[in-house]
Amino acid sequence: MDWLKLKSGSDVRGVACGENAVITGEVASALGMAFARRLADEKGKTPAEVTIALGRDSRITGAQLLEATADGIRRAGARVLDFGMCTTPAMFMSIVTPGFQPDGSIMMTASHHPWDRNGLKFFTERGGIEGRDVEELLRDAQTLRPEEYPVTGALEKKDFLPVYTQQLADRIRSGLGTAEEKPLQGLHVAVDAGNGAGGFYAAMLENLGANISGSQFLDPDGMFPNHIPNPENPEAIASLCAAVRRSGADLGIIFDTDCDRAAIADGEGREINRNRLIALISAILLEHEQGLTIVTDSVTSSGLKKFIESHGGQHYRFKRGYRNVIDEAIRLNGEGLHCPLAIETSGHAALKENYFLDDGMYLVTVLLVKAMQMKKQGKNLSEMISGLEEPVESTEIRMNITETDFRTKGQEAIDRVLKTAETDASWHVAPDNREGIRISFDLGSGRDSGWFLLRMSVHDPVLPLNCESDVRGGVKFMLGQLYRALQGIRGIDLTPLQKAIEA
Repeated sequence: MDWLKLKSGSDVRGVACGENAVITGEVASALGMAFARRLADEKGKTPAEVTIALGRDSRITGAQLLEATADGIRRAGARVLDFGMCTTPAMFMSIVTPGFQPDGSIMMTASHHPWDRNGLKFFTERGGIEGRDVEELLRDAQTLRPEEYPVTGALEKKDFLPVYTQQLADRIRSGLGTAEEKPLQGLHVAVDAGNGAGGFYAAMLENLGANISGSQFLDPDGMFPNHIPNPENPEAIASLCAAVRRSGADLGIIFDTDCDRAAIADGEGREINRNRLIALISAILLEHEQGLTIVTDSVTSSGLKKFIESHGGQHYRFKRGYRNVIDEAIRLNGEGLHCPLAIETSGHAALKENYFLDDGMYLVTVLLVKAMQMKKQGKNLSEMISGLEEPVESTEIRMNITETDFRTKGQEAIDRVLKTAETDASWHVAPDNREGIRISFDLGSGRDSGWFLLRMSVHDPVLPLNCESDVRGGVKFMLGQLYRALQGIRGIDLTPLQKAIEA
């Protein structure tokens, strides 16, 4: 097996059960040993002086993989803190929380992927490790045989989730400026945990005085019997919206399996995710300070840019990939720009006030504070984004690259689009183009009233295409323009583009 194929961005992921399993106990054990040795080297410690915390989400293979990872760590001589069921953000927070502070932590999760997948996500005090570090870890692990070493490291079962829950409760009280035991009295919130690890959030809200009737799928079930725990999944978000309408809640909240992503629904049962979610948290931050820079991924809408600027902020589009967005925000802060937020349309959101940790629960906790404040004023949260202009039409298309050297071929397509823009005055290259090529058009009587973005996938031999229009028929017009530019190029399957034009 080629272990490097297990790398997925900055995580290790793959099928974890059945005949085709690649994330096995043996792999997990070797990765645990490799990570323990790596931490010892980095910190100038002996393995016996290293402590690593382990947690898992609700997946059916989670307990087995945690046990195997712990075995590898202990065979390296290091100590294990077993947190059991936990969330991905909590695994990092344990590293910076007095009384815990392990040298590193590992979460067993495959995020929103199907029940038969699983993986490992690694943290140090600097945050989640980078993709290149994952590659090195996989190379090291592939050479190890943990079973050849005796178990010498200790294992202690310790519950961190109550501590993390208290941190979130404290953020609600501090945000509301109160020490009241029930600061959310009068707020009705429906929570959908999708049978992932986040059901405890509803209990926390109830303890703080909120009405949580209408909440659903709070019990962990690694088969995800009700819907995919993914805030971007249409069925999942529709289920949340229906629960809000049935229960008459002021707000609905949905998490992915390991709770590093989230979305919400307003009291009318309308989804607030993607551009709406970015607009909402941006508006809240810009209420307190003007001139802030909001860093997002590249596929955000023109309306969002106008919205952020109308509220006194600067919109900075960057590359897809939550680590890319976070790292760029950190870099810009280092250059003197005030960037309090890095957020992807996927729902990955990281706030400077929270270690730039992508934490869906922390994000909705900040939103809940504002929801409670507005409830007391007889208002609702969605009023804050009433000025957001949204496209009339939008689509996303993925075109497979069949050439072996897919990155070179993908760049050839992007270069061809750029060349077309240089010779056609109706094609406008976006001034903030930082990934692929973003082209805008003046459709109807509107300036920059439509756009498309063609880029390389972060991981796959695919050209994703996002397209939005403020006028009807604009998407097909722009797709047709792009098809003519790319027609005849070999090694790229334009069939999905053709079908979208003909539909």
